Amino acid sequence: MKRKRMIGWLVGIPLTVIVLVVVILLGEIPKDGVTRAAAYKAAALCGGTVEECRLLSEKESAFPASSQRQWYVKYLDALYQKGWITKELAPPDEKEAESLLTYGEADYLAAQVSENLKGRVAVTEKNRSKPYPTADWWKLYEDMCREAGVWEEEKGVREETFQVYGTFEDMTDGVSWRGYTSEGVRGFEGLGLGNYRDREIRALVSGSEIIRIIEKVSDSVIYKNVWVMEAKEKELTAFVGSLTRHLPVKSKVKEPQEMVCQIADVYLTDGAVKKIVIKKERVSGKVLEVRDDMIEIEGYGQVPLDEDFRVYRLYGELRRQGLSDVLVGYDAQEFVVADGYLCAALTLRPVNAETIRVLIMNTGFGTIFHDSITLEFLGAGVMITGDKEERFEAGTIMTFRTGDPKLARERVILRMDDENGGIRIPTISRGDSTPCYPGHLEIKQESEGLVMVNEVYLEEYLKRVVPSEMPASYEPEALKTQAVCARTYAWRQIMANSYKNYGAHVDDSTRYQVYNNTETYESTDAAVNDTYGKMVMYHGQVAEIYYFSTSCGHTTDGTIWGADPSSYPYLKGVAVKEGGGTLDLTDDKAFSEYIKSSPSGFESQFAMYRWNTKLTSSQLEAKVPGIGNITGLTMKERSVGGIGKVLVVEGSSGSKEIRGEGQIRGTLGSRELVIERQDKTTVTGWDSLPSAFVAIEAGQPDSNGVITFTIYGGGYGHGVGMSQNGAQGMAKAGKTYRQILEFFYPGAEAAEIDEIS
Repeated sequence: MKRKRMIGWLVGIPLTVIVLVVVILLGEIPKDGVTRAAAYKAAALCGGTVEECRLLSEKESAFPASSQRQWYVKYLDALYQKGWITKELAPPDEKEAESLLTYGEADYLAAQVSENLKGRVAVTEKNRSKPYPTADWWKLYEDMCREAGVWEEEKGVREETFQVYGTFEDMTDGVSWRGYTSEGVRGFEGLGLGNYRDREIRALVSGSEIIRIIEKVSDSVIYKNVWVMEAKEKELTAFVGSLTRHLPVKSKVKEPQEMVCQIADVYLTDGAVKKIVIKKERVSGKVLEVRDDMIEIEGYGQVPLDEDFRVYRLYGELRRQGLSDVLVGYDAQEFVVADGYLCAALTLRPVNAETIRVLIMNTGFGTIFHDSITLEFLGAGVMITGDKEERFEAGTIMTFRTGDPKLARERVILRMDDENGGIRIPTISRGDSTPCYPGHLEIKQESEGLVMVNEVYLEEYLKRVVPSEMPASYEPEALKTQAVCARTYAWRQIMANSYKNYGAHVDDSTRYQVYNNTETYESTDAAVNDTYGKMVMYHGQVAEIYYFSTSCGHTTDGTIWGADPSSYPYLKGVAVKEGGGTLDLTDDKAFSEYIKSSPSGFESQFAMYRWNTKLTSSQLEAKVPGIGNITGLTMKERSVGGIGKVLVVEGSSGSKEIRGEGQIRGTLGSRELVIERQDKTTVTGWDSLPSAFVAIEAGQPDSNGVITFTIYGGGYGHGVGMSQNGAQGMAKAGKTYRQILEFFYPGAEAAEIDEIS
């Protein structure tokens, strides 16, 4: 008995000492609950985004400067400013932020989110200051999100299950609090995501920010279709997600050199590789079409994509790309195949962008789909359907209709022996004639009808764009300016790959650039030839440029479409006159005086430089319903150059804001309006106003209460970038195309890509 008592003392005394030490060091035994920082981060993301919280915090922070670098500050600041918490309830202090959320705080917060949550927390005087249990908080949080309408929304608050590839700590230049997962990049402020590297977890996510790690799902993961960079007997170096990972191998790797520069499935358990499956079969060829579930490759047809299809850029710095980087019309990739599926695309070289693929629309540019297509070949060539080839001679006429057996499974490729030979298409008209196309044509059956793609050399394309976009009679330097802009725009569209679903880059309408709507001319051909390869470049990158017909004497910037001005510093508003500069026309009175005058400038002689029209309240009421009788129009906000940005339409029972230059033009425009230009000629039948550079004056109501608004306007087009008539005026004044481009795109230059160091 004494022996047992002695053992009890010997064991009990050390345990007691350990408990006392823990109590002394920690102050108290840990309690169940969530920190205020974690809870308030979650609450803030119930009512906004990380970026919105950051902007609010930068505008006004309740925390001292010494604390403002803490990750949670922006979330508490956002909640203070929204009134969801108070400084008395949750003081802006580091120690307070890192302590536990109380019943009283949870009760107050829930009530601010929704009246329906009042009393949801069983708060009493006894528990008001006690920690609110973890499980209860997350149940309450779900109800808060449901009340806010963000629960299980695509970009709202939802649960995700994903593999954790690694965090910013695994990268030499990683951004703090950024994790790399099978669902993409995820923020994880305040959480230990690195503890789950090479594991699968379930988490609560808002936008791209992890709010809570719910549980570890598995210690085993399969990294599908990764790029193996290096292999040793006991280590595998692979590009996983966007990370280079050095993975330990459980057992010795046999023939490691065979694995290098290959696509593989890598199986891991407890962070170590236990199995590697290499995929060596590769195919290559011109890409004809790219869809979410397949890629069509010339010579192979349509090949389905593996569920974990990956795209890797192997030249220059190794990086992950997306499906949109598999450009139609080019063979810059090799494709890795396994079990009949494309597992990966390996981009081997940059695209030279020598050709462009254009969807040919029907007459009137109404649709890309055709019921029937008739072709007349001015030269000999070959018709290719799958692996079958059939020759045709000059003068051959072919007609394709929806349901044509030749189009049942494959696209038809019609390739001329001489790509400048020409293919006429009698079933469509452009201008007053039947268009003739260089290059080759492809026809494919879609569910909505036939689509027709013209693949053509970029320079030949431009020779049919420039005269369609600018009169061939314009000054040579103006035409050169147009050629450089058209080439730049086309290059950007090739890279954008927007029509990849139909195997094209652009269509031939004003949605992109008008193509082949008129004949070619020596003057416009010369402009293209004289600027061969030249594009608008900014700091070594191809600029995203825009152009339009006529300015009001001033251009605007990209903010009219919501763009960040720092992202496009060369898209600045400029006064289109000798010396340039920027006028302050954002004040409504200043702009009204400016637009009613006609200051001299490079394009003040053009008819659309100034115009006016009249619009009645009854005409407008059909377009702006729900606010009663229209009583007034006020331009609430103007952007650079005075362009309308926010228009307030006032009515007898309310008002409505119209935002954006396109929406303003469309709302105020009508085919009934008669637009008088400054040369006193008139035009009608336009669906929208010529521009949003407008000032509006209201007349007195007539006997029926109808108000007539006089609209004073200037210019034609969106107003961003180069004014085409401004370029003509500058060319007539002796400016070169380089000077014109540098005027409209400050800081940019005309150069070829390989001319830039």
